[in-house]
Amino acid sequence: MLSYQHIYHAGNLADVQKHALLAWVLDYMTSKDKPLSYIETHAGRGLYALDAPEALKTGEAAAGIARMQARFAPDHPYRVALHAVQARHGKTSYPGSPLIAATMLRPQDSLTLAELHPREFAALRANMAGRAATLRHEDGLDMALSVCPPTPRRGVLMIDPSYEVKGDYDRLPKLLGDIRRKWNVGVLMLWYPVLQAGLHGPMLAQISQDQPDAAIFEIGFPPVRQGHRMVGSGMVVINPPWGMIDEAQRVKSLLAQV
Repeated sequence: MLSYQHIYHAGNLADVQKHALLAWVLDYMTSKDKPLSYIETHAGRGLYALDAPEALKTGEAAAGIARMQARFAPDHPYRVALHAVQARHGKTSYPGSPLIAATMLRPQDSLTLAELHPREFAALRANMAGRAATLRHEDGLDMALSVCPPTPRRGVLMIDPSYEVKGDYDRLPKLLGDIRRKWNVGVLMLWYPVLQAGLHGPMLAQISQDQPDAAIFEIGFPPVRQGHRMVGSGMVVINPPWGMIDEAQRVKSLLAQV
C-alpha cells in the first residue's frame, strides 16, 4: 500500500521505543572494531519536521518525543543521536531509523535502505544526500531476502512495516525464518504496533513457535486521542546483543511514566 506517510506519526511513543532500542543496539555494535551492515526494509523519508502541519495535526510527537527526550540520560545513544540530528537540521527535526543509523555508523560500515512509496523515496534520497548509503526503490521485504546475508555479515536488519497491508502479519513469521536461515548471525529486529484489535497476536504466536529464543519487548500506552487504535508498541529481536533485555526494561520503565 502506498498511502502511508510516517510524518503523521513521527516521534510518537512507538518511535521512541523503537529508536531508543535501535540506537542502543548500534552503539553496542559499533563499540567493537569490526565493520557491520545495517539494512532497513521500510525507510520512509528518514527525516521529519515535527512542526509540519501533518505532525501537528495528530499531536503524536507532542505526546511522544517532546515529553520523553529529557527523560533519557544525556549520554544515552538515542539522545546523543537526536542531538546530532537536531544540531544539523534544526530543533524541530526528528530522525527516522535511517538517519539514526547514518549518524551512528562508521566509514567501514554499510547502510542499505528500501522504500516503496514514490514521494517518500524521493524525500529519502534528498535527506540522505552526502551520506554513504545504498537506496533501493522497491518492496523492502523482498529486498531483505535478496541482500541477506550481507557483507559484512555482522549487522542489523530493521523490519518496520506500516501494517496497513494486513497480509504483513501473515507474511512476517516465515520471512523472519527464511532470513535467519540465510543469516544466522544477524540481529533481526521486527517492530509491530499493538492495536486494540489485537492483530499482532497470531503473528507473535507463530514467531514464538518458530523462533522460541526470540526476545519480545512490548510496552503499552494510552491512545493519544479519542478513536486512536494504537495502545502500545513491540519489538521482536532475534539474536539480541548482550544486555539488551535489561536495556529494553529500562526504556519500558521510562515510557511507563507517560
